[in-house]
Amino acid sequence: MSLPPIIMQDAMIADLAGLRHPLVRDLAWLLHAPDMLMTPFAGRPSLFELGLEDPQRRSAWLNAFEQTPQAIETRVGPSLVNRLGHYHEKLWHFLLDHAPHTQLLAHNLTIRDAKRTLGELDLLYRHRSDTPPVHLELAIKYYLGLPQGPQAMDSQARWIGPGCADSLAIKRQHSIEHQLPLASRPEAAKVLAPFNAPPLTPRLALLGILFRPWSNEARLSAPCETASQALFGEWLALSRWPDFCWQLDDTRVIRGAFLDKPHWLAPPADTDLIELSRLNQALEQHFARRRSPRQLILKHPDGRWQRLFIVGDDWPHRIPLPPGRSASEH
Repeated sequence: MSLPPIIMQDAMIADLAGLRHPLVRDLAWLLHAPDMLMTPFAGRPSLFELGLEDPQRRSAWLNAFEQTPQAIETRVGPSLVNRLGHYHEKLWHFLLDHAPHTQLLAHNLTIRDAKRTLGELDLLYRHRSDTPPVHLELAIKYYLGLPQGPQAMDSQARWIGPGCADSLAIKRQHSIEHQLPLASRPEAAKVLAPFNAPPLTPRLALLGILFRPWSNEARLSAPCETASQALFGEWLALSRWPDFCWQLDDTRVIRGAFLDKPHWLAPPADTDLIELSRLNQALEQHFARRRSPRQLILKHPDGRWQRLFIVGDDWPHRIPLPPGRSASEH
């Protein structure tokens, strides 16, 4: 069998080394997490744009928060109760406000017409070089690919969330056709006036991980528009878990951990990893009580990390319709 996916870049691993605080580890992960898709819009700010491309400068910047975490705890900590999207946004607010070359201008700007709320702009930021403000829309998503599903093999509609409530296709369409155009609507002019905008530069940071089905004989294609550096993991049904463990090289030395929201970003520190036998017991206990999928991460003896989603044997219990289609069309 081919080697399990390597889902972390060397620079990310280097930055995580020595960091113990979970908020700072997630911040380090966020610095390196690549865009999931290539879209008509520019993606996430790069290390160069943030002023953190130099490894030594970046390490010193992260270690300052590790040694004195009060600032990040105050800004991000209150968002911690299983709210992954909210937590991810708060991390971005902190990052853009503290990175050397960026300045956070505003976030969660509500756009309304006379009668209703049209939506929110996730955030506005500016490069220190005083370029026009950037309107950045944010998302952190984890999608599992379906070998049998709607549309073509590379359709984004085949990649659905573990809770079966949305898909990559739905998220992409909503971000590009609704969220990003909000800033150019006439109703946004008054809200944006204090920031000398428009014009704004629209960007989309759609981050996360795509999980292919494990041991799928007809290897599922990556969805169309997948970015070249997108992160991948694997998913499998609970009944396949013994087969998965059987093919591992040495289960005695492999260690791992369950990932609990909102800490679905960086892997835990090595000291927080547990033996595979304990993961087995925890999996049995979880699925004895509930049917919700469980994300975990394994660290192999050679240092490779592998992300997994374990789902119940009846998953998915529903498949979201492709965007723009109604149930009557099926």
